[in-house]
Amino acid sequence: MSASSNTSNSSSSPKQNKQSFDFFQFLYKYGTIITIILLIVIFSIANPAFLQWSNIENILRSISIVTIIAIGLTISLSVNGFDLSIGSVASLANAVVISMFVWYGQSTLIAILVALVAAILVGLLNSFLIVKMRIPDMLLTLATMFVIQGVALTYTRSATISENMIMPDGSYSEGMITDVFSLLGKAPYIIILMLVIVFIVHIFLTYTKHGRYMYVIGGNEEAARLSGIPVNKYKVLAYVLSALLAAIGGIVLASRVMQAEINAGENYLMDAVAAAFIGLSVLGAGKPNALGTFVGAVLIGILANGLVMMSVPYYAMDIVKGGVFALALAVTYYKLK
Repeated sequence: MSASSNTSNSSSSPKQNKQSFDFFQFLYKYGTIITIILLIVIFSIANPAFLQWSNIENILRSISIVTIIAIGLTISLSVNGFDLSIGSVASLANAVVISMFVWYGQSTLIAILVALVAAILVGLLNSFLIVKMRIPDMLLTLATMFVIQGVALTYTRSATISENMIMPDGSYSEGMITDVFSLLGKAPYIIILMLVIVFIVHIFLTYTKHGRYMYVIGGNEEAARLSGIPVNKYKVLAYVLSALLAAIGGIVLASRVMQAEINAGENYLMDAVAAAFIGLSVLGAGKPNALGTFVGAVLIGILANGLVMMSVPYYAMDIVKGGVFALALAVTYYKLK
């Protein structure tokens, strides 16, 4: 009786252990990659020039700034935070770095350092109000987004900063943007910088104890605190790094256009948010990660570039991009809930 029972159990166990194909699990893991492949095929058929190296380079260059800013947001998401001020920080850094050249005639190193210091101060302010004053991160960074935006506008006197601009006293600015700085916004340097940042942050979050601590905090803050992890310290670090990377994005933007435009960084906020959240589901990660964010930015870049090559009106592009973003979020949160 016992032997036959064991035989029966052993014969039925393969059927019990065999897992059926889960379409949503497959879509969750590989949906973004499949979407990218489909878009490449569709756009290539519509316009053979899409796959030319010059266009691929153009796509990578166009997503570089979005990716750098989005990587900063990814770090804040890792501790279950959310930094809406990244666009304004990019605008501030953009204005500061160009003004250092044009208004004050500073060197490349000084101009970049001053812009980065300004961003670090913003990150420290955000983290202080969130950690010490216990203001919800989304509401706080929404408020500081407007404050920083106002500071940037006040600093620039709501005007574009460029070489040979007319100063308030009627004279012309004499400072010049250096040739070394102008290289940052050109290919292949801008692409290399983006890839290096993605690689460094991926290593930091995935393979260092500090990155693992951030993920633990993001998963369960109270459990992390009880296990001895200095939660407040890592939250401060996350918001400072978020602001720092947003500033780097603003600096690269300044190098690319060689001037500081009004609220230049605001145009990158929504794309950065989309890239970071799309990245949650790439290869089934289920958490903020640098490689996923990069893939999300690639998806957005391919979509935008392909729509332009197909002569889709600019006012219709946001409909398509928003639809893809909504679909990606639907798949992601269907599996995360």
